[in-house]
Amino acid sequence: TDSGMGCPDWPLCYGEIIPPTTDSGDVIAYKAWLEWIHRAIAAVIGLIVLAVVALALRNLKDRRSLQGASIALLALVLFQAWLGRQTVLESNSGASVTAHLASAMAFVGLQVWVLARSGYAETLGGIRRASGSVVAPIVAAGAIYALLLFGSNVTGTDTGLLYPDWPLMGGTLFPPITELSTPMILHRYATAIVALILISALWIVRREKGSPARVRQLLTYAAAVFAVQCVIGAVQIFTKLAPWTQTLHVALATVIWILTVGAASIALLEGRVAGGSSPGGPKRSELTLRETIFAYVALTKPRIVELLLITTVPAMLLAAHGFPPLTLIAATLVGGTLSAASANVFNCIIDADIDAKMARTAARPLVTGRISIGAALLFASILGVASFLFLAFTTTMMAAFVSLLAIAFYVLIYTLILKRSTPQNIVIGGAAGALPPVIGWAAVTGDISLVPVLLFALVFYWTPPHFWALALRIGPDYAAAGVPMLPVTAGPAETARQIWLYTILLVVMSLMLWVVAGMGLVYLGAAIVGGGIFLLRAWRLRSDVLGDGLLRGATRLYRYSISYLTLIFAAIAIDSILPR
Repeated sequence: TDSGMGCPDWPLCYGEIIPPTTDSGDVIAYKAWLEWIHRAIAAVIGLIVLAVVALALRNLKDRRSLQGASIALLALVLFQAWLGRQTVLESNSGASVTAHLASAMAFVGLQVWVLARSGYAETLGGIRRASGSVVAPIVAAGAIYALLLFGSNVTGTDTGLLYPDWPLMGGTLFPPITELSTPMILHRYATAIVALILISALWIVRREKGSPARVRQLLTYAAAVFAVQCVIGAVQIFTKLAPWTQTLHVALATVIWILTVGAASIALLEGRVAGGSSPGGPKRSELTLRETIFAYVALTKPRIVELLLITTVPAMLLAAHGFPPLTLIAATLVGGTLSAASANVFNCIIDADIDAKMARTAARPLVTGRISIGAALLFASILGVASFLFLAFTTTMMAAFVSLLAIAFYVLIYTLILKRSTPQNIVIGGAAGALPPVIGWAAVTGDISLVPVLLFALVFYWTPPHFWALALRIGPDYAAAGVPMLPVTAGPAETARQIWLYTILLVVMSLMLWVVAGMGLVYLGAAIVGGGIFLLRAWRLRSDVLGDGLLRGATRLYRYSISYLTLIFAAIAIDSILPR
């Protein structure tokens, strides 16, 4: 009802404990009372939480987990009260409104966890294996939380009626992205992506044998309410943001959040009930601090993260046609690192069983028991939330959105759905690894145009030759683990042919980028020379698989592919800073 500033001061209302009852001057009585009632209910909730803490400390001495969670609830209430004050002092700025909702939903989510945790014994075993029925609900809950923030950003920026149509925006699905239109466009795009994430999570849980029935039920309810929520979103537009539609929209969003957090909580708790302490390896208490830190770093696959970041900075230089602020570069690299690390840790968690069967991965921390599955899940979740929030507050919401998409696609689509089911897994799954240059571009411009799409395509077509060359070297490992990589299912000859075809596409895409992005001679030279060498080595590999040089040729191509990617993006960076 646009009553957020019904009381322009805090904690009083127009300097009084009780708000005015009649309109006068700038005073609108009913808005003042609505705001005052909101504050009164918040105060009552604070007292209830205080009582919960007192009861937990007095009556639940053997339930340390519930006592700690209750104290955390109290801390969140106090923090929320402070945010409410800041929202008033900042006149309902977009950032303050979004932060206020983010804190409120964190409070609700923690309540759901407390409720779920209270139904289980205090002492639970460790998770022996976090399969899709555990990881998918966690990723879905994180995506829903991000979508809540996108929606709140629309409210905070007052752009809810920027486009009078639905589902189109100004008669098109791809309207011009400007500073004004970004919040609404992102909310619409994010809604579609999160819907797919929720459906994927539900499909993964339902197909997995032994998944908890309550998790399946809660995700099914969440998907059903999500469908209704989309209809209410349309009704909002057609009713010109009638107050009842806004209230219902927020209420349904909260219900979906509760259902997904409930599913994630029960999945995690049921995993602990069914599991036990992970066998093998040293006891974690015996590890030194240095060893523990190195184990957590190893989980993030730092060499892969480095490779992804190679593509981020040149994309930023190209977007800025020079050097963007160093603080922005640093923030994007930190956020991108957190995002890639989160996805990689989730990947290690899901693939712990096949990692144990492969010589190349048998020493990973989850296989050896240096880190528990539960600790890794917490680590991956914290990294994912931190990456999204960090990019949103230090770069642009578009960059944060793309980072969320990268995590969800890599974990759900590639790792949980494609990797163990089709030899085309790395082709489709490579889309996640091709998103870092798009994140870099979006961090600078706040939008996505044809150039970042071509940068995405460049890395996308580079991934199959790069990864299949590696797979040719370690094909027996994948065969032993039951992973249907192309060399295992189609053989070396077909794999070499596919590498050759994708290399052609890669070189063509690099030349298209030169034309579209208006690159200079430095990039053109790198694309022609580097691409020519890549083509030559890919062609030679086809001969190697017919002789005895398969492993040697695959190794050379794999190593060169890394050099090629570095060369191409270094040329992009150099051309971007050279004067035209």
